[in-house]
Amino acid sequence: MNRVEEPFSWPRFTCERHQTVTKITPRDAGAAASHAPMPALWWDEAANFLALVDQTRLPGELVILYPTTSGEIAEAIQTMRVRGAPAIGVAAAYGLAFGAREALAGVTDPAEAMARLRAVADELRATRPTAVNLGWAIDRGLAAAGRAQAAGESATTLPARLLAVARAVEAEDAASCAAMGQLGARLIEDDDVILTHCNAGALATAGIGTALAPLYVAHAAGKHFVVYVDETRPRLQGARLTAWELARAGIAATLIADGMAATVLAHERAAWNRTKVFVGADRIAANGDVANKVGTHGLALIAHGLDTQFYVVAPLSTIDMSAASGGDIPIEQRDEREITEISGIRIAPEGVRVLNPAFDVTPSHLITAIITEAGAVYPPYRHTLPALLKRVRAEQSSKV
Repeated sequence: MNRVEEPFSWPRFTCERHQTVTKITPRDAGAAASHAPMPALWWDEAANFLALVDQTRLPGELVILYPTTSGEIAEAIQTMRVRGAPAIGVAAAYGLAFGAREALAGVTDPAEAMARLRAVADELRATRPTAVNLGWAIDRGLAAAGRAQAAGESATTLPARLLAVARAVEAEDAASCAAMGQLGARLIEDDDVILTHCNAGALATAGIGTALAPLYVAHAAGKHFVVYVDETRPRLQGARLTAWELARAGIAATLIADGMAATVLAHERAAWNRTKVFVGADRIAANGDVANKVGTHGLALIAHGLDTQFYVVAPLSTIDMSAASGGDIPIEQRDEREITEISGIRIAPEGVRVLNPAFDVTPSHLITAIITEAGAVYPPYRHTLPALLKRVRAEQSSKV
């Protein structure tokens, strides 16, 4: 069996490299671990390829995919092999670059080149509608291509241009995660009890995560806190991904069913009076309403009723000022089999009606603060979010 050098150390894993897949199987799944957070995807500089964790295979096995076409990346996003708003954005940026390499071969006419590139963008954009980072990253690539053509560059330069954009998006996301981790960790104190929902860790980003980033930074600083992980029905991202991430990083956590959240928070608040909820976001409206994994709204209501702090941790790219409120955010409806089946085994009667929204919207009045890489903002978000973005734009302009 051939051993493959990956960007992280795998002392308890064996690796077998195939043409498009590296399959890593734990030798001792029960052993204590202490590893750096593993991002959802990364560009391997030495080998010149994109590596992507197939999150549908966790926690049973860690499979690394090596997509080479925009279609493969679109499929990975649609099937949630890669998921999490920031990671989806990074993947889409690479998908556009790969699509340009495929679609623009032999094309010399600028208009035809942009038309073909937009067709690739449309395919990627249609995969998952709620995460605003996906469209943001695609639009960033299209804008770069438009500027290159306006400057008189040949269509043959666009694949390389778009690959550079994708790598920049990846690097910026990793830096944003680190900054959010530092800012959020200041809100964590010794003996805090923290509840998470879904997976907003490294597996949702190109860095150390959004809502889990403060936990990683606080843990590294020696702070001691208790973590509860919602299982997160129906796809169990909490049970499959967050619990795996935290265990691998050496952070003790207790997995609970979603329906236990109220009981757990009430009990811990009575005992410690130090309960906090950290969640991520897929889109944040101009008024501070937040779209996140379904179940987040209910958790926010519980936190509000128990006077528990409720923090949203998300990068600036998740803020959508074109959405006035949560009502303007499109909510993805997913396959009913995610509800009626578990691992292909049917658990519901045939013919039952199913509602399966992937996300819900948490009203801004339930949110204690929104933490971004540029700082934390507090209510009233209708004023503080635009002020934050204005400040960031001014700082960026001053550096040009």
